[in-house]
Amino acid sequence: MSRDIDERAGVVAAGATIYTFEVQLADVDRGVYEEFTVRAAQHPSETAAYMVTRVLAYCLEFEEGIAFSEGISSTDEPAVIVRDLTGRLTAWIEVGAPDAARLHFGSKRADRTAVYTHRDPAKVMALWAGKAIHRAEAITLHSFDDGFVDATVTALERRNTMTLSVTERQLYLELNGVTLASAVRELRLG
Repeated sequence: MSRDIDERAGVVAAGATIYTFEVQLADVDRGVYEEFTVRAAQHPSETAAYMVTRVLAYCLEFEEGIAFSEGISSTDEPAVIVRDLTGRLTAWIEVGAPDAARLHFGSKRADRTAVYTHRDPAKVMALWAGKAIHRAEAITLHSFDDGFVDATVTALERRNTMTLSVTERQLYLELNGVTLASAVRELRLG
């Protein structure tokens, strides 16, 4: 099944760079096999590493109802959200190193909360140490091997062909003819 997925209408910032990804996803771990097109707008203040991590999070969390939020300027939504058919928020997916208050807020609003980071996960976890975060024990932090996101950024073009396979939390990525691999590490906050 092929789908075409865009950033939310009307929320692309002036000066944003649009990237298109033709994705073939085979997530053996979750039993998700899809082909879709996703367009991601890189806000002028957003780094390429953040945008790539956002696209990877989208793919690794792919399910019915997934969407990018209004973007980096949104204060009441994460980078990626999942809603059920009734519009109820089911997953709050942050990217980078969100502060503890944002995780607390998201964890209260959604059934499930996750963070994908392109940064050192130990430093990201240290930001949350000792802070009050609702259901912290259920929040997962996902990270990649050192250099993986940077290598992905190097292979990035405005129009991208991406094949992404995941098995036993090992990610295999082919992006525009460049083959990369990384473990997808998962840490729990609690």
